[in-house]
Amino acid sequence: MVLRCIFGVLIACLLTGVLAAQEIAVPRSYKHLETKPAPELQTLLDRAVTETLDKFASNSLKREEVAATLIDVRDPNSIRMAEVRGNERIYPASVIKLFYLAAIERQMEDGKVRVTPELTRGIHDMIVDSSNEATQYILDVITETSSGAELPPKEFEAWQYKRDRVNRFFASMGYTNINADQKTFCEDAYGIEQQSRHYNGENRNMLTTNATARLLAEIVLGKLADKDHTSQMLTLLKRDPFAPKVGDDDQAHDFTGTVLIDRKMTDAKLWSKAGWTSKTRHDAAYVETADGAKFVLVVFTENHANEKNILPTIAAKVLDGLRK
Repeated sequence: MVLRCIFGVLIACLLTGVLAAQEIAVPRSYKHLETKPAPELQTLLDRAVTETLDKFASNSLKREEVAATLIDVRDPNSIRMAEVRGNERIYPASVIKLFYLAAIERQMEDGKVRVTPELTRGIHDMIVDSSNEATQYILDVITETSSGAELPPKEFEAWQYKRDRVNRFFASMGYTNINADQKTFCEDAYGIEQQSRHYNGENRNMLTTNATARLLAEIVLGKLADKDHTSQMLTLLKRDPFAPKVGDDDQAHDFTGTVLIDRKMTDAKLWSKAGWTSKTRHDAAYVETADGAKFVLVVFTENHANEKNILPTIAAKVLDGLRK
């Protein structure tokens, strides 16, 4: 009996060690993005949102349907931030793919996943084409889980623990008020995926604009990965608003990029990850202009997915204010 107990403890310790080794590790050099409130930046963002609400009042746009976070990164030693409802949990649609990108790049950098042409294709399609199928595959790789039939409670608990790997990674860096453990679908989730959502959607993905803006700023500033993997992420996020448009809801043309097109700012640069559903329309963008502006702007909107001008209106007012 004693030997059996000792053997059980050893097995438990071994399994714990294996699970710990598979966790997504925070870079040793990581330093939390420190931001400071900036009254003038807050006034600018408040005005941009308020004036946009007034402009779209006939569309019944309400303040509780908009969230925005602005981070000025021109001076890496003095990062300034402003937010409007920036800590509200909102269904992120495809913006969640930005979080999965950061997670898989960390695993690749640490050698915890095998880099293959198929993995590279999947990451590309998840971010560049915003493919839901590619995202499903990438999340399987990150968490070592897979879709399938519902499981009994004990087996499901073990499965869900593995699926929560991305959440633990971001929690370890101080990210709060988010949930990043669900696949994205064109239609609906079934089987264990619906079980993971708690059937009525209580455990759907959720992000805040504050967390999203922080992540994008940390990617841009090279805080989350080494030089090579940071470059890989930025290459995937790079958008060209002046290239030929590809379909509806093109990430380069129909979100923040609209502003650069309207102002004919061919010398500006844009990196972004958009997200949209029948009820939501979001964009997480990093913009650099020829006159020195460098900022992250994340805007989430709800219940007005078909109104394409809300996001660009806020972005235009922010851009104009920063360039004065």
